[in-house]
Amino acid sequence: MATEHAPTASEYIVHHLTFLTNKKQVGLVDWSVFHLDTLFFSIGLGLLGVFILARLAARATSGVPGRFQAAVEIVVEMVADQAKGIVHSPESRKFVAPLALTVFVWIFLMNAMDLIPVDLLPNIWAAIYGAAGHDPHHAYLRVVPTADLNATLGMSAAVLLLCLYYSVKIKGLGHWVHELFTAPFGAHPVLWPINFAMQLIEFVAKTVSHGMRLFGNMYAGELIFMLIALMGAAWAGTLGSGLLWIGGVIAGTIWAIFHILIITLQAFIFMMLTLVYVGQAHESH
Repeated sequence: MATEHAPTASEYIVHHLTFLTNKKQVGLVDWSVFHLDTLFFSIGLGLLGVFILARLAARATSGVPGRFQAAVEIVVEMVADQAKGIVHSPESRKFVAPLALTVFVWIFLMNAMDLIPVDLLPNIWAAIYGAAGHDPHHAYLRVVPTADLNATLGMSAAVLLLCLYYSVKIKGLGHWVHELFTAPFGAHPVLWPINFAMQLIEFVAKTVSHGMRLFGNMYAGELIFMLIALMGAAWAGTLGSGLLWIGGVIAGTIWAIFHILIITLQAFIFMMLTLVYVGQAHESH
């Protein structure tokens, strides 16, 4: 029987960066293209965010609020003020402001999964996977949905569709199509192809940068946590390297505290860009 060995640093990182997929194909659906862990945690955290806000709304009092209610009220007022300053249509804000609040809470919860110890949930999943008769070494699980480019680009693409919807709703289909071919360089027929190409480039650039910014920051944060975990685990393989474990604990704590700012800031930036892009859809060139 072959002797099991501890994974190398590269094997450890590759394992933690591999998504959970189903290799089977059912009918015409190839499930291997779906990242099941991203779907599970993103949908689950979305439902958790809705539950928390609905529960708080049901228990809200008009008197002196509790600490949690006060914190949520601050966030709600902040989002409402930002929406009022960017989206000037009161009718649109009835939908856009709650959407922005939902986006902020949802992304914050997804980002916050990065604060859970790197090996905790994957090890629990490996134990369950092994108990089911499978090889626990192939129990892949990534718990930070926003560190998946598919998730962040999916959200930014949804924002693009929302912007297109409001562009047509506010300006009318004819006026919006007219803008596609006459802005930003003018209405001369020779400039129509250039204008249209510039408009397409703008749509693609905003959508890609919107999703890539969130993904890049969360992916980098996830990777740093893995490197810190490797430093903390190195003491077990080298005699007299207990200081590495202490250093790993200290570095992990410092990075986690700093990461609280990052996860909050990235949720705020994504929300603000959503408001900005929707606000731009209301304006004529």
